[in-house]
Amino acid sequence: MRGFLLVITVFILIFAFPLFATGDLDNQHSNHPVSDGHEVQSIPHMDGTELTLPWVIPFAGILLSIAIFPLVAPRIWHHHFGKISAFWALVLLILMLMKFGIGVTGFELLHVSLLEYFPFIILLLTLFTIAGGVRLTGSLRGSPPVNIGFLLLGTILASWMGTTGAAMLLIRPLIRANKWRQKKVHVVIFFIFLVANIGGSLTPLGDPPLFLGFLKGLDPSGDGCQQKYMLQEN
Repeated sequence: MRGFLLVITVFILIFAFPLFATGDLDNQHSNHPVSDGHEVQSIPHMDGTELTLPWVIPFAGILLSIAIFPLVAPRIWHHHFGKISAFWALVLLILMLMKFGIGVTGFELLHVSLLEYFPFIILLLTLFTIAGGVRLTGSLRGSPPVNIGFLLLGTILASWMGTTGAAMLLIRPLIRANKWRQKKVHVVIFFIFLVANIGGSLTPLGDPPLFLGFLKGLDPSGDGCQQKYMLQEN
């Protein structure tokens, strides 16, 4: 399966790009006037204003699959999670092909893969590798003050080293500290909420949506973001 996906990726990057770049020009390009009165031809792109509410179904489907399948059908999920994810991806690609054509769909696929997905995966892999190689040892006992300290420290670190890095760094010490407890699921749940999700919301490196916005050139302070959209509207 991995070899097949690799072959498909290489085919798209090497052989299919000219097809995507020279597809149906009427669907791919639009002319925009510039300040000197001339018209320039833009690159193929998908107009987000044309997307309606049903377009969220593939995204909601894969999220619900990740959340529900491990609970109600763990064996099916662990053996076929790749196929389930590929199914929702194909649903989106088929809808895009029907709506925008092969040119725009191919361009957006390459754009998202090369400029958003791979940089994002590289960031997560780096944080995962570095934090996964650090082992914190000690004799802490998982009392309420100690657990609150873990959650507070992890929430702060998440915005500095990413939710993935902070979670990888502190989850094992937290589990060892609470090993003596009979009921400890709630501790891990709060850890997931605070450290692996909410804690990274203060910086672009801490939270995936903020990082993707940072890759798009948006200013985290908000001023640059506002100025950019004002220029686009004008």
